[in-house]
Amino acid sequence: MPGMLVMPGMHFMCRTLCMVVLATAGCTVAAAQSPVKIEADVVYGHKDGLALTCDVYRPAAEADGPALLFMVSGGWYSAWRPAEQALPMFAPLVERGFTVFAVRHGSSPRYGIADAVGDVRRCVRFVRHHSDRFGIDPDRIGVYGMSAGGHLSLMLGTTGDDGDASAAEPLDRVSSRVQAVCAFVAPTDLRPMAWSDPEHHTQYDRFPALDIAQEAATALSPLLAASADDAPTLLIAGDKDELVPIWHSERMHATLADTGATARFVPIRGAGHAIGGKDLVTAVAEMVAFFETHLAAP
Repeated sequence: MPGMLVMPGMHFMCRTLCMVVLATAGCTVAAAQSPVKIEADVVYGHKDGLALTCDVYRPAAEADGPALLFMVSGGWYSAWRPAEQALPMFAPLVERGFTVFAVRHGSSPRYGIADAVGDVRRCVRFVRHHSDRFGIDPDRIGVYGMSAGGHLSLMLGTTGDDGDASAAEPLDRVSSRVQAVCAFVAPTDLRPMAWSDPEHHTQYDRFPALDIAQEAATALSPLLAASADDAPTLLIAGDKDELVPIWHSERMHATLADTGATARFVPIRGAGHAIGGKDLVTAVAEMVAFFETHLAAP
């Protein structure tokens, strides 16, 4: 859509995940040679006659290992690409025993942020419900993403539920809770970013998803939903980020810590919204170590 900053976010996402290859210590096998099983375009739900899909990247050896859901989202726009093309992003994580799900949600501008949250929440329920099919441990599910994808990850970490035992649909009876969250450069308080805030910065006018009322912005702000039972959370942000200022992560970290939840904050000095170079290698290495710690087998 003209005026939307879709591609920069997507490029940042791809570049970040490709750097996992460099950040994963001891991983020397080329992605093309990695023993990764790919299951593309798995349907986890439907809306308005359209399929909601994810791509699954699995270790060759069957094991009840941990799962990671990556939020494919930039500006709350979710792009499709052939699963094989994205393999280099995920192969090193799969080689470490993670099953990775690249999750697409209903995209802006047709669908709003609340729709995206509902979609990825459904995917968590779907993955947990089908844990035997995917060979994963339903009690070891992590989520991660960058920018809007980080926001969606935090929404999952702060608003997960145990499911509704009386629901008519089986998936709605399944928990949407996750066990670990990593959010890169994530918006945590949408109120000052929403178009309904008369003092919002005009740079946010490029994101139709932010055309929301203040009431909706409040409900969609993970900062305001933090509580003691939230999943362990890693926040990574650059202190020169002008699109999503570092205070988003600073306040989220402080709020989680105040509640007693487990939280870690890694500021990247001198970095903007698109963390790159050695800083990116360090950041992704932090993410891998975080997930290995919090999603380790009991």
